[in-house]
This record gives sequence, C-alpha cells and structure tokens, in this order.
Amino acid sequence: MHETSNVIESAEPATPPGRRRGFVARLVWAAVGLMLGAVSAGIELVLLAVAAPVLAYALAFSRGQRAVPRVVADGALKLSELERRRLSACFGHTEGADYGSVRALAYLVLRVPVGLLGGVILILTLYGAVVVGALAVSWWITHHYMDGIPPKPWIVVYTVAICLVLAFIAIQGLVGVVALERKVARRCLGPSPLEAYERRIAQLSVSRAEVVDAVDDERRRIERDLHDGVQQRLVALGMLIGRARRASGRDEERSQELLRQAHEESQRALEDLREVAWRVYPAALDGEGLRAALETVAERSPVPVTIDYDVAARPPHTVETAAYFVVCEAVTNANKHSAAARVAVRLTGDERMLHVRIEDDGTGGADPAGGGLAGLARRVAALDGTFGVDSPPGGPTVIRAELPCG
Repeated sequence: MHETSNVIESAEPATPPGRRRGFVARLVWAAVGLMLGAVSAGIELVLLAVAAPVLAYALAFSRGQRAVPRVVADGALKLSELERRRLSACFGHTEGADYGSVRALAYLVLRVPVGLLGGVILILTLYGAVVVGALAVSWWITHHYMDGIPPKPWIVVYTVAICLVLAFIAIQGLVGVVALERKVARRCLGPSPLEAYERRIAQLSVSRAEVVDAVDDERRRIERDLHDGVQQRLVALGMLIGRARRASGRDEERSQELLRQAHEESQRALEDLREVAWRVYPAALDGEGLRAALETVAERSPVPVTIDYDVAARPPHTVETAAYFVVCEAVTNANKHSAAARVAVRLTGDERMLHVRIEDDGTGGADPAGGGLAGLARRVAALDGTFGVDSPPGGPTVIRAELPCG
C-alpha cells in the first residue's frame, strides 16, 4: 500500500490554432462530453461503492499511516486521467498538475454527482425536444392532436413561450454543469496557488532567457548584414575613389568613369543601409501603425502578398512590433526558401487578442527550430502568446501567432 502520484502536463488544445470550433460544433462536443461524463459518473459510482470497504479496511488497519491500497490508487489515477482527457477533448480544459491518489479519489467523489446531474439535465432536455417534436407533428402533419389539444393560436403562442423558457433553463443548466466540471477538475487536479506561482516564475525565467537570446541573434544578423552588404560596398567605394584620385590629371576620361562608378556604388550602399535599417525597425510602425508597415512589407516583397487586416482597435505597441516581425520573417522565408507564388496574410482581433495567420503555397518543409522561426517563437512567448508552424512537405506552409493585447 502506498501513495502514488501522477504527472500531468498542459495538454494541447483539442483543435489546432486557427481552426477553432464554431458554435454548433462546440454545442455538439459539449453534449457529447456531458453524455460521456454521465456514463463515466455511473461507472465511477459503482467503483467507488466497491472500493469504499477496501479503503475503509486499509485505513482502519494502517496503524495511523494514511495509505491508499494500490488497486484503489491506480484505479483512481487512471479514471482521473480519462476524465481529464474527456474535459480536454470536449470542453477545452487543459490545466494540469502533479496530483496523487488522494486528490484523484477526492476528484472522483466530487465529480460523480456533477456528472449524474449533467446526465439528468441532458435526458430531460432530449425528452422535452421529443415531446415538442411529437406535438408539432400531431398539430400540422397527422392532425391526431395529442391529448385532444387543437393548435389554436393562443395555445400555440403559449406553448412556444413555455418551450423557449424551458429551453433557456435547460441550456443554462448544461452550461452550469460544464462550469462545475471544469471547476472541480481545476480544484482537485489543477495546480495549487503555490504550484501556479512556481510554474509562472519558471515560465518567466525561460521567457527572459529566450528574449536575451533573441536579442543576441538579432544583433548577429545585423552584424552579418552590415559586414556582408554595406561594409563591402563602402570598401569598394573607397577603392574606386582612390583609383579616381590617382587617375586625375593623367587620364580625365578614366577618372570620370571611376567617379561615376563610385557614385553608383554609394547609391547601392545607401540602399543596403536603408534595407538594414528597415529590417531592424520600420519607422512606419511608430507613425501610421501596423497596417501601414505590413503594406510596406507587401510592396517590397518580390512574391505577391495579400493583406487582410480586420482588427477593431490599434493593438499595444509591443504587440504590433511582434506581429510585424512575425509577418516580415514569414514573408522573407517564403521569398527565399519555399518557392511560393503567393503569400496570404490575415490579421484579426479585438481588444483582448490579436490573431496572425500567414500562408504561402510553396514547397513546405519549414523547420520550426530554425533560427528565424525559433526567434519568432521566443519573441511571441515573451508576450505570453502562442506560436505555431504547420509546414508539411509539399506545402502549404501556415504560420500562426496569437498575441494577448491585455
């Protein structure tokens, strides 16, 4: 007899980012989750009733040690894990923590009545829907009126009003059961306040280190751009000017040609310098905002880029900056590596969240661990956002980022 523990990591969302369920799909999944919860609650009730004598005997003869029999502990942990998976798949509940068999048993004891309540409400709701359907059929199809009640106007209005009220109560009851399911799971299986603080501190420490790494990577990239681009052109410019000075007085025509080449080289150096400065931080982002900066990205891209911008209010400055660099890096990768013919950028959001989605029709195979994409992931994580890359071989490549604005 011993105390066992179970480790639960944060689960991934039941649906991938950017492919969120619609209202009808969520309603269907909630109904499925409640039905499965009612069935599992009945099974768990039987198992708890069988395990109660075993547990009582173990506690009575454990000589003061709070021990849970192995079979009961393992069963409680497995059932709790199944329930957690059901909540994750049907209700989107993803919280998890380290918990032992005692907390698992407490969770099962608390959720059994909640699951049975959800089953009762669901059965009554289905029964009411069947009765309403049969009444409608008897009124307008078979004309064999139920209970001899004809469809007089005032009776129809009264029945519809009652049905709407009952449907509202039933939906609120189901919503309440779902909330109770999540609350019980969070209370029994979720992290304690201390665990939540420790997890948050660890996450912030990792994010801070990743931000430092991202800054260092950006500095190295700027150094490479200056060394391989601007610096080389300035060296060539200096050599041309030196040759022109040596040729002046002896060969004026040669001197003028060298000066013309030096002038052209200086223009190219200025263009490279503007390109580096633009990639470091675009001035339009501070002035006109994110939309104008992204339009500049589309104009400078050799691959056609469409911008779909549907954001209610201007996001905070840090969020705009992160979203800009996500789009800029994705477009740059599409130009350099994917052989894409088009890139579609879509931004949606409100005052709470900004959603960014970039899709290209290239060859795919992008590596999320690559330098550019990994840097974007760190930048987004520093804002408590989420970042994902879906790039199967053959394409398309889809990059998503969700940035909290609050």
